[in-house]
Amino acid sequence: MLIFTAKLWEKRPMRAFLIRAVVAALGLWVADLLIAGVRVDDLVTLALAALLLGVVNAIIRPIITILTLPITLITLGLFLLVVNAAMLGLVAWLLPGFSIDGLWSGVLAAIVTGLISWVGQAVTKDARR
Repeated sequence: MLIFTAKLWEKRPMRAFLIRAVVAALGLWVADLLIAGVRVDDLVTLALAALLLGVVNAIIRPIITILTLPITLITLGLFLLVVNAAMLGLVAWLLPGFSIDGLWSGVLAAIVTGLISWVGQAVTKDARR
């Protein structure tokens, strides 16, 4: 289990990004194991996919979320699963060796990576207190 002090976390934003990337890599790995339509070739591809997903989520996802806000409100937030699946699809399109076959595989992968990220965030948030 990762244990961090609040001072260490605040002084090292790059470390926080890398921890989130490791948690995202864990989520993608679990999605690769559980979902037939998700494939990651090797560990290097997994690490690159996690880093690229972090960059895509930081830059592109907020723009897409704002543009799709009306449909997100109409669906009571469920459309965010499609947005998350689209971000995973974009990473799969950009990165050879990482593939997602279809919308439903992407949505399921988004759910799995989201749950793993939620648990990872809860663990690191508790450690920051």
